Amino acid sequence: MDDERTGTVGAGVTLGLFAAWALHDAEETAMMPRWIRTHVPELRKAAPRVPEAVWTRLEATDGRRFAAAVGVMAVLVGAAAAEGHRTGGRSAAYQTALGAFGAHGVVHLAQAAATRSLTPGALTSPLVVIPFTAWARGRLREQGILRPTRPRDIAAGALGAVAALAVSHGVARLLVRRR
Repeated sequence: MDDERTGTVGAGVTLGLFAAWALHDAEETAMMPRWIRTHVPELRKAAPRVPEAVWTRLEATDGRRFAAAVGVMAVLVGAAAAEGHRTGGRSAAYQTALGAFGAHGVVHLAQAAATRSLTPGALTSPLVVIPFTAWARGRLREQGILRPTRPRDIAAGALGAVAALAVSHGVARLLVRRR
């Protein structure tokens, strides 16, 4: 429950980030291995300028490795949500993670449009990711605690998201060695 007296938001807004992320990533985890097997060959032909190393690395991401990367990301998203809860939604890390989550949903929709296929994450992006992000940001705005979104904040959020993705997949590679 939001507290209008203190200008904070409740668990639905803060810890809800982790719940929405978990639903979304469950879809990605279920779809990703099969999608990679069936679509990478056609994507490789459609995008010949993409370095072969990108396709090779993508094909090496089996279900176990992807699930491990999701587990690592769960720690990062969970920490951001917990920090958001601890600060009543005021945490810069939480607000940045929330914005990155919403942008991530838009990227999924763009991927689906670009490939003209149902890509992993494209189902829950319009049903969970984008609506949750809009709702949570609205609650933060109503309480007067949503930080203004400046271009440098967007760049920092994008850089942070790329770093989190790289870390999660790097750790997953170390945890799950292909046999």
